[in-house]
Amino acid sequence: MKIVDVKAFPTSFPLPQGGPRLGIGQAVKRDAVMVKVTTEDGIVGWGESHHGRAHTAIAKLIETTLRGLILGMDAFDTTGINARIYRYQLASHGMGAACAMAMSGIDMALWDAKGKALNLPLYKLLGGARRAVPAYAGGVALGYQEPAALIDEASPHIEAGYRAVKLRVGDTVKDDIARMEAVRDAFGKDLAILTDANIGYSIQQVRQVMPEMDRLNIGWLEEPFPAHDHHLYAQARGYGATPLAAGENHFTRFEFTRVLEDGVITIWQPDLSKCGGITEALRIAGMASAFKIPIHPHSSMTGVNQAASIHFLAAIENGGYFEADISKANRFRDELGSEPWRIQADGTVLPNSAPGIGVEVDEGFLKANPAIEGPGYV
Repeated sequence: MKIVDVKAFPTSFPLPQGGPRLGIGQAVKRDAVMVKVTTEDGIVGWGESHHGRAHTAIAKLIETTLRGLILGMDAFDTTGINARIYRYQLASHGMGAACAMAMSGIDMALWDAKGKALNLPLYKLLGGARRAVPAYAGGVALGYQEPAALIDEASPHIEAGYRAVKLRVGDTVKDDIARMEAVRDAFGKDLAILTDANIGYSIQQVRQVMPEMDRLNIGWLEEPFPAHDHHLYAQARGYGATPLAAGENHFTRFEFTRVLEDGVITIWQPDLSKCGGITEALRIAGMASAFKIPIHPHSSMTGVNQAASIHFLAAIENGGYFEADISKANRFRDELGSEPWRIQADGTVLPNSAPGIGVEVDEGFLKANPAIEGPGYV
């Protein structure tokens, strides 16, 4: 089943004014890169490469350098394709994050194609079962706002079945604590509250906020600092008992090796559209499982990546939460393709049972929503 074509589709849609504000700025649009792999048998696989705030550049890398490396290779040989890209691009030419994101979409599309060729859903292909996966209400949502408005936003999701939510922190310590307290008071001790700072904290702010997170029984503090600030994570570890989480901006198993050696970040969050793809995510999860480290994948853009993340979680032994993007009007989730997932009354999701990832992509949507240049956050 040889690969005969690889195409990348950078796509965007604008957000209305007043969208979510996070530690990385005010969201003004959403970007993604969809990857289409076609085999000689006419089978089409779809994957997602994270935009990396440079979606047109990621798409160009896919359609030029990486496409040229893998045309004619066996689509079933995901290990060999991954190794070829690693040797001839990622390892030898220092393309780092861009290459990891670009190869992620290709790899995901290949797994989708393999599932379709064998008439198997991805979770079975990966050695899993159609088991329920716990989900938390997250994505680009629950941002900086007054506590009452935050409770209003969270309430319908709690009513829908979610038993865990992720709040955006990294604003001021005072306001962050007020929001966490309000959600805890409104929904009680049984709700799992997770937090994400989107690199918005200083080490001094973490020192102030960690004891309050311990008091409120917060499940984790995600990305208080950039991924490369290993020394700051090591310092922060001593400020409280709340686990530190990161991984969406760590690329390939080689960067996770440093995380493992540091022994500081105990919640791992690789993103299948960023870390190198499903093939690489399986390696990261396997490495983590030897040390009883849970995997809670980051996932917030298109329904393809979100659906693939559920399959992945249903197939690994140390899988944790699925990050359900509950943001308002995410057209990549609602219009780009068929329904990627559905929350159940017990706060869990199930992997799709259709062959491959189980999301049919609408190419008409991609043509109607071309790339919008410029930053996604300001």
